Formats: sequence, structure tokens, C-alpha cells
Amino acid sequence: MTRTMDVDTDLGRLHVTIAGDGPPLLAWHSLFVDSTSWNRVLPALTGERTVFMIDAPGCGGSESVREPTTIEACAAAAARVVEEVTGRVGVPSVDWIGNAWGGHVGMVVAATMPESVRSLVAISSPTHPLGPDLRRKISVLLPLYRLIGPRGPVRSAIEDTLFTEATRASDPEAIDLYRAAVRRAGRGNVITSVRTAAMNRTDLSAAARSIACPVLFLTTDDRGEWTPDEALAVARTMVDAREVTIAGSRVLPAVEQPAAVADAVLHFWKTTPAVRRDADQLR
Repeated sequence: MTRTMDVDTDLGRLHVTIAGDGPPLLAWHSLFVDSTSWNRVLPALTGERTVFMIDAPGCGGSESVREPTTIEACAAAAARVVEEVTGRVGVPSVDWIGNAWGGHVGMVVAATMPESVRSLVAISSPTHPLGPDLRRKISVLLPLYRLIGPRGPVRSAIEDTLFTEATRASDPEAIDLYRAAVRRAGRGNVITSVRTAAMNRTDLSAAARSIACPVLFLTTDDRGEWTPDEALAVARTMVDAREVTIAGSRVLPAVEQPAAVADAVLHFWKTTPAVRRDADQLR
């Protein structure tokens, strides 16, 4: 059974859906989806954690946003949720799981609030800024998206970015999940989110190097912008980080390969002594 709460932030009211039992896990999703993108992996996670699924600004049940912002501003809003959750639950820290946009936000939160983040899972979350080729592609697509919305060539480009060919051909439920999320957000919010989370994405390498908590980078085998080797190279510069590749997925492995994602996350929690010990003490 799920419940909800709302948290007021400098980016407006954020809606949070809560499920499960155990130590708190905060989840922030990727672009073009909302908190429902965790639905397929949720049954496995709720056996180990109470999952607080945040709808990012302008997404899902959260308040609309008028202007693009930055990953750092999103992290400040997320910090308000962290404070609300730790205060309600009566614990000093949370685990974090984020996909793309959510992974970037989680890196900044973990770097700036080291006492409040016990572990971080960053899924399909490049630490470098958006490359020139993708920047040009988005710059061309955004005016068209404003004009016609997620239809025709715009829809095809987004779905090709998010999902593998196999998923697009054989998993209509996954495609429907994304399409429902963009309908809920509305055209203006989607455009603002893209500018915030993609066009305004900065280099997070320094933030990553400063993170003290254990980190798991979940990469995919079909996203050219962020390869397993690139993630492993960044992990080697960090205090305590590792990389696991999820095959058969692109940007949203928790949607495309939920069992593999759940296995990797649960293994990370169970084989990281500090995370396992702290979680056991909070039960």
C-alpha cells in the first residue's frame, strides 16, 4: 500500500509517493518519465527499504515550473526532501537511487550533504556535460516539441533515445509508461525539464570525487553517451565506487531490465558492510 506526502521547496511543491518498509531510500527519476518509472523494480526494493519516490519539478504530481534551473538547484530542493524524511523517520541519513537526472541530483546531494546520504546508486548518469552532438540534436528537437508535442519524428527521437529496439518492438507497457508521464507533465514542463537536466548539466566529476559514501554506477550496454568503461574510469577516482553494466537497456534500465537492476542494487547494499550494518540497525 502506498501513501504520499508533499514537500515545499524553492522549486515548488514536490510530490512524493511512499511504499515499503525499512530504512529510507529516496528515488529521483530520469527525464521524460516520473516516479512511476520505478514501478517495475519497486517490489524488490520495498522488501528492503521504505522507498520515497520523488516527482521532479514539473513532473507527475509535483508543481509546475516556469523557468529552467540547474542540477544544483534541484539538489537543493532534494535536500529539503532529505531533511523532511530524516526528520519524520528519525534517522540521520538515507540511501539514494537516481536515474540519469536523478543520479546527477544524487551526486550533488551526496557531495554537499555527506552526513545525510549513506549510499548512492546512480543509474545511467554521465558525470560529464552534454556532448555537442546531443546538444545540437536537442536544440533542433525542442522547438518542434513545443510546436507539435511528443508526436511524429519528435516521439520517435525520444523513444529511440530512451529505449532499445527490442523494448520498442516487444514491450508496449514500457512505452505507455513514458507516454503517460509526458502527458501528465505537459508540453511546457517537459521542455523546461530538458533544459534543466540535459542542456544545463554541468561537469560533475569534481562532485563525484568528493563523495564519501559507497557509490554504485549502473551503466547500460546501449547508451553511447556513458559507457561502462567511462563509468569505471570515474569510479576509480572516487573514495568507494564500483560499476555494474545492465545489458539490454539504454537510459531506463529499471523499466527495461528491472530484475537485473534489482539484483545489482540489493547485492550492492548487502555486500557493502557500512550500508548493511546501518540498515540492520535501523530495522
